[in-house]
Amino acid sequence: MNFLKSFFLSVIDIVKIAVVALILAMTVRYFLIQPFFVEGASMGPNFETGEYLLIDEISYRFKPIDRGDVVVFHYPLDTSKYYIKRIIGLPGETIEVKNSKVVVYNSANSDGIILDETYLPENLETNGQIKKKLGTDEYFVLGDNRPVSSDSRIWGSLPKNDIVGRVWIRVWPFNRATIFDY
Repeated sequence: MNFLKSFFLSVIDIVKIAVVALILAMTVRYFLIQPFFVEGASMGPNFETGEYLLIDEISYRFKPIDRGDVVVFHYPLDTSKYYIKRIIGLPGETIEVKNSKVVVYNSANSDGIILDETYLPENLETNGQIKKKLGTDEYFVLGDNRPVSSDSRIWGSLPKNDIVGRVWIRVWPFNRATIFDY
């Protein structure tokens, strides 16, 4: 009888631990960190198809979104799809793409400043002609592989509410594992 009682108490303890672990895992997965698989060439060579990323969903609640951050978001024209792009323009700024360059106009640069994009491959051109004034909760995003990217040049600004989070860790492939500190 003692053996049976001890066995059932052990089973109950294991079930309790499993339930707590499941609750913690679900909390982390749905509120703090989300996995994301890269699909497509729009962010190459910095992010390639098949890479497994972890998305930080919480830090933007405590700090602002910065130019240069790579974010995952709901595609504004079909929110069931997820896209990955780089933040180029911030709320209230005007972004102009001309002569293969990105020009940012804001209160600190009323005449505009050409964006220094050291994360892009040399001689990569930003195609298109667009000048876009961003609203108070809008961002301008571009893919790093500009010739093949569907981004703000095509479908417009990105509403803040569509941003899921920032790319935090590249987990796979192991030889490219990276913790991103923007």
